[in-house]
Amino acid sequence: METPDSPYSRYCEDELILRDHLAAERTVLANERTALAYLRTMLTFFIGGATFIQFFDSVLIEVLGWIFLPVSLVVGVFGLVKYVKVKRQLAQIGSAERSSGDRAEGGGRV
Repeated sequence: METPDSPYSRYCEDELILRDHLAAERTVLANERTALAYLRTMLTFFIGGATFIQFFDSVLIEVLGWIFLPVSLVVGVFGLVKYVKVKRQLAQIGSAERSSGDRAEGGGRV
């Protein structure tokens, strides 16, 4: 069953074609790619902060390093939360597609 706020609710089951299913798969891959970008950014801030703290003698750069460490944590948590949120939304759309596909093929319960 499709929820009223589903982007596919305005289309009939028979109107979804291969292009629509491939677009959904591209969206899943884009979400994973975005999560990896957040991870990369988090690691960059963390490594940069640790490097500034460990290898530079300037107080200003050391303070900047201490600022980078919590920023890396914030970026990582934000990226994880966003990834999970979008993944759940995509799962709702995917389950709505599968249930409508079962009904269209006659694979539903009798």
